[in-house]
Amino acid sequence: MISTKGFKAYDIRGVVPSDVNEELAYALGRSLAFYLKAKTLVIGHDIRLSGPSLRDAAVRGMRDMGTHVIDLGQCGTEMIYFAVAHLKADGGMMITASHNPAEYNGMKLVRSESRPISGDTGLKDLAAMVTDPDFETKYPKAARQGSYEQVDIVPSYVDHLLSYIDTKEIAPLNIVANPGNGGAGPIVKELAKHLPCHFTYLNDTPDGHFPNGVPNPLLVENRDATSDAVRREGADLGIAWDGDFDRCFFFDENGRFIEGYYLVGLFASYFLKKHPGAKILFDPRLIWNTEDIIAREGGYPVRCKSGHAFIKECMRREHVLYGGEMSAHHYFADFSYCDSGMIPWLLVISLMSTSGLSLAEMVDASANIPAAEKSTAKWGMPMPSWNPCRRALNPASRTVWTGLASSMMNGASTFVNPIRNLWCVSMLKQEEIGNFSNKRPVNFWTLSRARKHKEAAV
Repeated sequence: MISTKGFKAYDIRGVVPSDVNEELAYALGRSLAFYLKAKTLVIGHDIRLSGPSLRDAAVRGMRDMGTHVIDLGQCGTEMIYFAVAHLKADGGMMITASHNPAEYNGMKLVRSESRPISGDTGLKDLAAMVTDPDFETKYPKAARQGSYEQVDIVPSYVDHLLSYIDTKEIAPLNIVANPGNGGAGPIVKELAKHLPCHFTYLNDTPDGHFPNGVPNPLLVENRDATSDAVRREGADLGIAWDGDFDRCFFFDENGRFIEGYYLVGLFASYFLKKHPGAKILFDPRLIWNTEDIIAREGGYPVRCKSGHAFIKECMRREHVLYGGEMSAHHYFADFSYCDSGMIPWLLVISLMSTSGLSLAEMVDASANIPAAEKSTAKWGMPMPSWNPCRRALNPASRTVWTGLASSMMNGASTFVNPIRNLWCVSMLKQEEIGNFSNKRPVNFWTLSRARKHKEAAV
């Protein structure tokens, strides 16, 4: 019997085989083809061990409805998004459980142009279809089975990713890349062929056994390997991905983990310099200094409630160029308004290369934090001792903030960071927020290599 326990707000996720199994995959493939009246559907799976069998079952269901199926094989979620739009398919299914434990699997579904199918846009209907006792009668098989082909989308996909940067401007950065035994490794290596950068790879072999833990960099215990490698290699930055690599996470040259929300301001500035007056979207949790950055760069801020389906719909409706979410999802108009875990790191290395600034300097400037007051403490975050902020507060307010920060520093750094930004932006006028125009660019990749040579000579 098919269970709908795995049907969530935006996708399907659950334990295999109790919640997600071949019976469900077959019925869902068949239902999706019927629901979309699809002539062509794209399918793929991540590195999980149950992926191929679930894929095979879903393919049978799609073909039984007379639908032509394009199989990408093992891939990332964003490759399904790209392929559906690029190949002008009627929809697609990605078999993945993203950052969930190894015993999980699930499905993410899209219609034409990679528009998401969520609870409000068809997922509830599909749940009702797969559990309908009259399934065979209401959704009969086609008289002729649909065709099937395997397609290597990687060359076209990589070409598209590289279109976001000028590879001739990229500096020879030293990069630590940690796919966490998820699916990102092969794609990063394909991109690396076109870049002058040196890559140090960790856990780069896709492995559904998750030998080094769940590929989820948001788990604090999963960050040490990347952070330590950055410091050990004298790298300019580190990058880590979740299992289906629709998100990437950054570590600066000091090994400091960079919260995803700091990148939104950086990318907003990047796109607005190229497209003045463009609309930039962010979720309500990112008001702290994102609006200020957008306004300063001459852009138009658009707020949207969190959730990828809402964000993608809003971006299409408002013709938004770029959107960022606190959860480290980054959305791009030229990527069918979908999220990508590859485009962000390409943009970051482009920004580093053209600005001459390190990742730490860019992030601290974007967060309105003078580098001179950056803490090197355990938490890798600035303490609320910034002089302009202190001047803006009366003694009573300062005491309250100090007490709050002190009480939280033992374990809630993720919470302190946004509060700090909110606090500073709300208390300060624009002219009080540091001026970084006098900072001298640092040729940091050269310094990195000089440091390594010096250490080797000792």
